[in-house]
Amino acid sequence: MNEDRITFSGNVGSRVELGAVGEGVAVASFRVGSTPRRLRDGRWEDGETAWYTVKAWRQLADNLAASLSVGDPVLVTGRVSAETWTAQDGTLVTRHVVVAASVGHDLTRGRSTFVRPGRQQPQVETPGDAVGEDTEEACAAMDTDAGDPGRLTSHG
Repeated sequence: MNEDRITFSGNVGSRVELGAVGEGVAVASFRVGSTPRRLRDGRWEDGETAWYTVKAWRQLADNLAASLSVGDPVLVTGRVSAETWTAQDGTLVTRHVVVAASVGHDLTRGRSTFVRPGRQQPQVETPGDAVGEDTEEACAAMDTDAGDPGRLTSHG
């Protein structure tokens, strides 16, 4: 089956609404505004803002609710889906939403800190502090990609 995928960047435009359906399956919904910018005659001009409703399920929904605030720059990847329902006046209403597969802060516009849910984060020493005996343990607990505890760096 072919599914159309969409990837876009924008700013979180509403608070993440977290709920549950069925037997407690987490679902989150929020809005993202994406405004194109173009350089015309040496000046930047904003285009018209496109607004997307983004939905996410399960662990992604929980993580979004704990991580995003209104105004945060984000990248969203997902599939376009149509939601259809009957309004109170009997008319059929259809709305297109992006069902997110992945959402993250847009790091071209700022910094972010990654925290795995359910794990205790080690205390990271500030520059100039003495290196203690438990430094290797703390670094290993951070799960660096290469598994090399010596890769811990400080960005002050």
